[in-house]
Amino acid sequence: MANFSVTMPSGESWTPAFVEEINEDKCIGCGRCFRVCPRGVLELIGLDEDGERISLDPDGDDDEEYEKKVMTIAHKELCIGCTACSKICPKKCYTHAPAAA
Repeated sequence: MANFSVTMPSGESWTPAFVEEINEDKCIGCGRCFRVCPRGVLELIGLDEDGERISLDPDGDDDEEYEKKVMTIAHKELCIGCTACSKICPKKCYTHAPAAA
């Protein structure tokens, strides 16, 4: 099966690569990917000592409830395949894949 591709105005073909997974073991929760994503695909969460996910309080009042912050894919359906998140990630946590046409 062929991958979905787009023909750019220049005539060049481009194949978007959509976010598939974030390696939470490598993620340092820096938020760079969150800030660069133009579509609201990502969300920062906390992980407690047992590895359970904790929603973060926007006011920052939950610092003692989690061991580590990590990025998650909250809205995969909004990804446009630009790979900006992966390009800015200092720990190379992202896995992307093209969509089948």
